[in-house]
Order: sequence, then C-alpha cells, then structure tokens
Amino acid sequence: MAKKAVATFAGDKSQGKNVVKCIRMVRSKKTGSYYFEEAVVPVGQEKEFLQAKKN
Repeated sequence: MAKKAVATFAGDKSQGKNVVKCIRMVRSKKTGSYYFEEAVVPVGQEKEFLQAKKN
C-alpha cells in the first residue's frame, strides 16, 4: 500500500494574521460590465484599497 503524503506550509504563521483579503467591484470602461478585483492587504490599509479608484 502507498503512503499518503500531506503537504504542509512551513512559513511563519504569525504573519498571516496581519493581512486581510479585500474584494471590490469595478466597472469596465470598455464594456461597461462589472468585475471583481481582489487583493491581500495589510491590516489598516483596507480603507485605502477600497477607496482607491482604478483608472
């Protein structure tokens, strides 16, 4: 029988708690349809991300 391998992330787990995932809806100038823009930003900078206009 084969052994079951489990992948693990060996990174620093304390750094992951200082970021948040932000999603905003942006309207395309070309087609007029909406799309979603996602970003992982540090805590405290989420308001700047959500207020920024993408031109």
